[in-house]
Amino acid sequence: MDRSLFIAMSGAKQTLLAQASNANNLANTQTTGFKSDFEQFRSMPVFGPGFPTRVYAMTERPGSDLSSGSLQTTGNELDVAIKGEGWLAVQDENGKEAYTRSGDLQITPEGQLLTGNGLPVFGEDGPIAIPPAEKISIGTDGTISIIPLGGNETTLAVIDRIKVVKPELKNLEKLNDGLMHTKDGVELEASADVSLIQGVLEGSNVNAVSSLVEMIELARNFELQVKVMKTADDNSGVSAKLMTMA
Repeated sequence: MDRSLFIAMSGAKQTLLAQASNANNLANTQTTGFKSDFEQFRSMPVFGPGFPTRVYAMTERPGSDLSSGSLQTTGNELDVAIKGEGWLAVQDENGKEAYTRSGDLQITPEGQLLTGNGLPVFGEDGPIAIPPAEKISIGTDGTISIIPLGGNETTLAVIDRIKVVKPELKNLEKLNDGLMHTKDGVELEASADVSLIQGVLEGSNVNAVSSLVEMIELARNFELQVKVMKTADDNSGVSAKLMTMA
């Protein structure tokens, strides 16, 4: 059978994988703090007996777009956005430290401070717990102050400080949980150079128009690969007939 069939098949398969990544970006156009993923195709020579005359397609995710999304004012005292560079430190599902720009915070009935998707937010000494309060204020440096229940401005108390970090972007990678992790696995130190804005959220940095255009291009590319497979199959059938006539 002509090897072109396998080459077209690999191209179609990798196009579907790229389409899945692009569809995930589109699905998160309204997700707070979401960072879109890049995808690209790469040609990989097929080595084996003889010369590598065939080249298979391979898609890969070279990284994520870490540019900031647009800021949206909400007025909610538990919403925070990072001004410029920086990340919030949270606890992932495995209990390890990870990083996000999603600042839609919430407080559980037990007083634990969580992100919108339920991840504990780290303070100076681990996950933050907030007692019942009349009002909560989050400073630009991440300091959390509260007015206790039944209190007033004179009873303002500092509870904790949200851990914010400012790593080198080349040391960050986005894993399947959607969070950023350090490539070397080392937890980052808190940074005093990161500023928070209370009552504001950072939106997704996905460009919906560009993603839609890319979706159309990938769909056409997939159709082209399928046509090549059909042509290879037709050629194989014609060759078989010629062999029977010989």
